[in-house]
Amino acid sequence: MAALLLGGAAIGGSPIFVRLSEVGPMATAFWRVALALIPLVAWAWVQNGNVADRRPQRLSDYAALILPGVLLAIDLAAWHLSLTMTSVANATLLANVAPVFVTLASWLLFRSKVSGIFLAGLATAVAGVVVLKGGPAALGGGDLLGDGIAIVAAMFYAGYILAIGQLRSRFSTNRIMIWSTASAAICMLPMTLLAEPELLPPSAFGWAMLFGLAFVSHAGGQVAITYALAYLPPAFSSLTLLLQPVVAAILAWLLLSEPVGLMQAIGGAIVLVGILIARRG
Repeated sequence: MAALLLGGAAIGGSPIFVRLSEVGPMATAFWRVALALIPLVAWAWVQNGNVADRRPQRLSDYAALILPGVLLAIDLAAWHLSLTMTSVANATLLANVAPVFVTLASWLLFRSKVSGIFLAGLATAVAGVVVLKGGPAALGGGDLLGDGIAIVAAMFYAGYILAIGQLRSRFSTNRIMIWSTASAAICMLPMTLLAEPELLPPSAFGWAMLFGLAFVSHAGGQVAITYALAYLPPAFSSLTLLLQPVVAAILAWLLLSEPVGLMQAIGGAIVLVGILIARRG
């Protein structure tokens, strides 16, 4: 549970790094996964086989390890595209409804039991994100196509969480993260080269933001969530996604001097209450 919350908080800082990045959204997404390979490979080298870990044996094992990265790459590309087509509030909110798709897919595909208490907690947390974003009235200014692409991003992130959850009973956290992160970087590179003219940031500050995004939000946050998925159900684990706008609002207040209004504070509290209710379920 501690790893899950820590991972959700680490990923919640990603909008700050993205906003301060000196390259475009697609290039930022590429460096997010490409640079994250540095600490992941370094940690694997330090471990040097000290952790019991099954190696992939068949083609299906390799395909299963690559799949989460492909899903994550499509999620990142779709979300960054939606940010350019609809309002930031709409894109962030709709991309954060992935827990709804995770819960639905867990029930349909794996016949996971979903209690009424969990559903009540999920609904409460989603409602908290709506309040945090300014209420229903603030979400009416988006573009319909952009909103749809943000929902597509949420669906692919849900697939990423479910794919990781299926792997955690077979492979170690680090092996899963190296394979999924490398495959995400390989998928993101051609999309980035086609979509944006500049790949490299012009200053040391720009590189610092990319390294922060890669090391803290991806290598730190995704590793913590992947570790937690060995012990907690994917449907509940995906609720940490709803922590991200709460953490982002707090960090924007601390680092960017953006005020946190009463509506945001109430919305953040509702999200936390919803997660606590879901935990009981």
